[in-house]
Amino acid sequence: MYYCTYESKIGLLYLISDGESLCGCYLENQKYFPSNIDKYLLNEELNILVKSKDWLEKYFNGENPSIDEIPLNFIGTQFRKTVWEVLKEIPYGEIVTYRHIAEIIAKTKGLKTMSAQAIGGAVGHNPLLIFIPCHRVIGRDGSLTGYAAGLENKRFLLNLESDNNNY
Repeated sequence: MYYCTYESKIGLLYLISDGESLCGCYLENQKYFPSNIDKYLLNEELNILVKSKDWLEKYFNGENPSIDEIPLNFIGTQFRKTVWEVLKEIPYGEIVTYRHIAEIIAKTKGLKTMSAQAIGGAVGHNPLLIFIPCHRVIGRDGSLTGYAAGLENKRFLLNLESDNNNY
């Protein structure tokens, strides 16, 4: 595994790759930050990491780069991977609720219901901060809840993507 860092508008991001795909993007000291990152090889020149930094540069400049530009490798349980695939489809500048994601997952699995709390757990463990837009998920009552990189950063990212900057 390889990593590099990117100084973003919300702080130092660690980008992690298996050499071919992007596997992680973590804000320094965020909840669930990988404890074994010191075992990864620093590589600022690896093509996928360079492309990922370019993607972040566009994103933080207010552009809407396509996630399809970056090959991703989700590392997690099958349930989490399913949730992350749904997150990946949330359009730039839009928000959805945990309940909405639960309804989508329940429907695809042929279930009557799905726990929004279970969805929240999977969303919270998203290893690809920003690339997989877990910041676009809010509480049923419209509240900004649960963001591993901190609610102030969630608010910043939502405002970056929004025309009305009211989060």
